[in-house]
Amino acid sequence: MEIERKFLIKHLPTNLSQYKYHMIEQGYLSRQPVVRIRKEDESYYLTYKGKGLMVREEYNLPLTKESYEHLLKKVDGTIISKTRYLIPYSCSYDTNGVEKQISFTIELDVFSGEYDGLLLAEVEFESEELANLFTPPEWFLEDVTFNKTYHNSNMAYGDFQ
Repeated sequence: MEIERKFLIKHLPTNLSQYKYHMIEQGYLSRQPVVRIRKEDESYYLTYKGKGLMVREEYNLPLTKESYEHLLKKVDGTIISKTRYLIPYSCSYDTNGVEKQISFTIELDVFSGEYDGLLLAEVEFESEELANLFTPPEWFLEDVTFNKTYHNSNMAYGDFQ
């Protein structure tokens, strides 16, 4: 199960180069259900995602480079390219009068190619409760979790405004 929120970004965090990152290329074979292939650095995956926006099923299966390249020829729409920075982040929650500190990883996507200049952040959670309690950092802008426009599968099919 994937529990995730998405945000537009006001500005890039300082010292972005200090964070680990992955080079990602992905394409979509279907969007109902969502079936995606992805190259992440030198690893390859086929992903199935169920219905939903913040909460949905997600299964990742490994692919060989040859399988990925074969399936890449069958992709519909735009191939999405992005650099994904992994940024540690902590925030506190007040739960029944008890303050707790929880750590997350912000996945900051800096798009290139067709969507050059687009900046999106995703944060995954262990529960819906944590997702709803999340306080984003000041460099986040708008929560677009429930805006289908910003789902990569819709972007690949040209539904991006």
